[in-house]
Amino acid sequence: MRDVYVVGVGMIKFGRYPDKDVSQMGAEAGVLALKDAGASIKDVEMLVCGNLFQANAMNAQKILQQIGQTGIPALNVSNACATGSTAFREAYIGVASGMYDATMAVGVEQMGKMGLLGGGARSGGESVEGVLGSGLMPAVFGQAGVEHMRKHGTTAEHFAKISVKNHKHSVHNPLSQYQVEVSLDDVMNARMVAYPNTLYMCCPTGDGAAAALLMSEDKLRQFTSKPIKVATSVLTSDPYTDRDLTMPDVNTLTQNAAKEAYEKAGIGPQDLSLVELHDCFATAELLHYENLGLCGAGEAGRMIDEGRTELGGDIPVNVSGGLLSKGHPLGATGVANIYEIVTQLRGQGGARQVEGAKAGLAHVIGLGSACTIHILTA
Repeated sequence: MRDVYVVGVGMIKFGRYPDKDVSQMGAEAGVLALKDAGASIKDVEMLVCGNLFQANAMNAQKILQQIGQTGIPALNVSNACATGSTAFREAYIGVASGMYDATMAVGVEQMGKMGLLGGGARSGGESVEGVLGSGLMPAVFGQAGVEHMRKHGTTAEHFAKISVKNHKHSVHNPLSQYQVEVSLDDVMNARMVAYPNTLYMCCPTGDGAAAALLMSEDKLRQFTSKPIKVATSVLTSDPYTDRDLTMPDVNTLTQNAAKEAYEKAGIGPQDLSLVELHDCFATAELLHYENLGLCGAGEAGRMIDEGRTELGGDIPVNVSGGLLSKGHPLGATGVANIYEIVTQLRGQGGARQVEGAKAGLAHVIGLGSACTIHILTA
């Protein structure tokens, strides 16, 4: 496997674009990534588009119709919330395998005000609603948070502090869907969605797109002297366990991916400068501190209290504003996380810049199941 580098990134502001379609948003992000690298579509040898809700619309091909139909392979990917990051992984594999010298990943979604993925019928025919009490994501992650409270004494205030932190970070991200600070009282007293997650502890949905241009070491010399290396790319799914179906497992998937990613990258969580993780709900972010090895089991609440994951802390998490404030257009999220890591490793984060950033981890989990972890280094 060859070394792979990110040479260009592009992202449009997350929000709502009723006047545009998926391919238009994806093409806009793709053009931004090409401009960022000083490249053209003629340099790209394969394009991978990650999109979930319009997955059968041949969006990769439609994007090429707008930025250049050069006849290259165009691949469409759908993989729950990990759709965009899976597209990035496919583009990575294309270069790492030696098949291509330059590939592009585009993650895009148009959700408007539709909700997050809910539960459908199980393969056996019984409804998740009947087995779990609710198949909807707010309830799943609310339940996971309550279990952490039961085991470790975590409080609702710990989760609320994550929302406060991420909204504070978002003020410095012009591409974030929302750029408004909220107080602890605002979060705690907001409308309850699924205990302990209140409204401000749940990510907003909307529209958005992000893109990344990847190249081999030989190819990138034509474009940049400061590329960002993809140290590792990992994708996992749920292993079989004989577990109680009344408690969804939102932890093992990430734990397994993190272990593999650290081993392949040759670094540990202590070597990371920052993390962009999948905070679809405030409870999820706290759980993933432990799942990613940023702290020990039961220590995540104290980590929040000590401010360790804030900008200026020893391991800043979601300085982009995270999904809680930046937004979560499902297919775009994974590539948007890559965009933020690359921006930080280049030292281009502006007021949200993590000082001396050298290594960053991007994490996405899609219950269903899929988990991607990418570690990038400057």
